[in-house]
Amino acid sequence: MVQFTLPVNSKVKKGITHNTTTVGRNIRTFEIYRWNPDDGDNPRLDSYLVDLDRCGPMVLDALLKIKNEIDSTLAFRRSCREGICGSCAMNINGVNGLACTQNISDLPSRVRIYPLPHMPVVKDLVPDMSHFFEQHAKVEPWLKAATAPVEGERTQSEEQRARLDGLYECILCACCSTSCPSYWWNTERYLGPASLLQAYRWIADSRDQATGERLDQLDDVFKLYRCHTIMNCTNACPKGLNPGRAIGEIKKRLARRSRK
Repeated sequence: MVQFTLPVNSKVKKGITHNTTTVGRNIRTFEIYRWNPDDGDNPRLDSYLVDLDRCGPMVLDALLKIKNEIDSTLAFRRSCREGICGSCAMNINGVNGLACTQNISDLPSRVRIYPLPHMPVVKDLVPDMSHFFEQHAKVEPWLKAATAPVEGERTQSEEQRARLDGLYECILCACCSTSCPSYWWNTERYLGPASLLQAYRWIADSRDQATGERLDQLDDVFKLYRCHTIMNCTNACPKGLNPGRAIGEIKKRLARRSRK
């Protein structure tokens, strides 16, 4: 029987319980991952007691209340509060999602919050997404065309435009990629669901003239074919997109091309 042991400095310890004097009828406990690279200590889980009758309905509201009223040292990203920017992506009770769109009432009485899995941690709930965005840049997510448009603008039919629905809405929150085991184990070479979704967004765009070049770049045993279609990515996407289907469409195009 194989046993795996984390390095000593990676084991998460039990942390501090804050705000123990909180009283009310609707108290919820939030256990939050804390790690500071400057103090050299192990990561820990700190507990915060929050009165939901004096807090907004979303997980982000609770985090803001904790930071503003209980512990100002807590670090996390946030921006739009509308599920548009993807800044507040984190792992909430074992599921990747956006803190600003996750309703507290849908969660159990004890809520555990971690940074996105697999990614290096900058501090607390802030992951280092540098590598993720580098991979996104590799798919060249912009329109590529060798010829100028005939009438000053590249037009599409309604049918051609409809093919982009479910592709362009990606907010690059990384919830899908960091829920994928293939991405965890092969992150240096496998592009991951988010980048491949954006790759297909441009392959499917009728205005783009580099489809063959894009397929050539993706035709690799690691870049594309590490996807085993377990659909964790689709289940995790907070925007309801389907990266697994997009990856399947890329594979189908490559298969059709190889038959010619």
